Amino acid sequence: MKLNDILKAAYDADASDVHLIAGQPPVIRVHQVMTPMDAPVISPATARQMFEQMSSAETQATFDRQKDADFSYEVQGLARYRVNAHMQRGAVGLAMRMIKTKVPPLANLNLPEVIARLTYLPRGLVLVTGDTGSGKSTTLAAMIQAMNERYRKHIITLEDPVEYTFKSDKCLIEQRELGQDMPSFASGLKHALRQDPDIILVGEMRDLETTALAISAAETGHLVLSTLHTVNASQTVERIIDMYPAGQQNQIRSMLSNTLQAVVSQTLFSRTDKPGMVPAVETLLCTPAVRNLIREARTFEIPNVIETNRAIGMSSLDSSIAELYFNGMISKEDAIAQAAYPDKLERQLVA
Repeated sequence: MKLNDILKAAYDADASDVHLIAGQPPVIRVHQVMTPMDAPVISPATARQMFEQMSSAETQATFDRQKDADFSYEVQGLARYRVNAHMQRGAVGLAMRMIKTKVPPLANLNLPEVIARLTYLPRGLVLVTGDTGSGKSTTLAAMIQAMNERYRKHIITLEDPVEYTFKSDKCLIEQRELGQDMPSFASGLKHALRQDPDIILVGEMRDLETTALAISAAETGHLVLSTLHTVNASQTVERIIDMYPAGQQNQIRSMLSNTLQAVVSQTLFSRTDKPGMVPAVETLLCTPAVRNLIREARTFEIPNVIETNRAIGMSSLDSSIAELYFNGMISKEDAIAQAAYPDKLERQLVA
């Protein structure tokens, strides 16, 4: 079975991931469930051929040197894939995350209405967080596209790799890929600031230099969107603060309190009402009260502020999970398993 035939079958099955491992048939993940495909077992030689078919000579050289490589692959008219090539038992293994080429509208993502309001912000830092596979990239892409359709601005994206591809509508959009167009996020961001941007998407704030530059960019009047692998708002703030040496943490708390606009933390659930996935979303909006908590190192109080500000669009993860459950969209077992406070949520669901 040819590579693109496998990917077409996976697309038709609504798979989010494709795994091509020597010694096994292709395996796909459909709505979080791993399922072997009805296809021949992949040989080590075939696995290597598939890798070479979808990667550049430069990527292959990196892989041969490091035994690991990240890159993107596109099947025209079908989808793009974020690919990790690795070695396992002496043979090439490929893990492929599918990114559909068409950016979905925000309205189709089952996100809170407040997320759309964030696309009207003129400046500041907006963070979309969650585990790998929680839909962060899709949410950010939909936000970028909403702004692309509304404003006449300059948008620069820095990604690893480029996932969704944008066509400039009202905005001018430039997309840069790590390794191909820039040596690091920090370098890409440093140079992007000299290129007259209004909006900058940073694929991930994965180190101190990138984080410092992102906060500085937000502080100087740009709208900066980025991600972190954190599961809630208070953890997100503390993760950023903890990147800095102890002697700089008070200063960065002050800077972050002035620049942070919102934290959106996502968790995906398998739907019970129909095939597909649906996000539970914790949303923190940086009101004056929240800014004071960040400045005064009282981030442990953020969950209370979220709970008492639902009227303006804030929502805790557990209240979002409960809403999905009561709307018949997710199972009780999944709701409790992914809750921040399982015992408390279980009592709420029973009541």
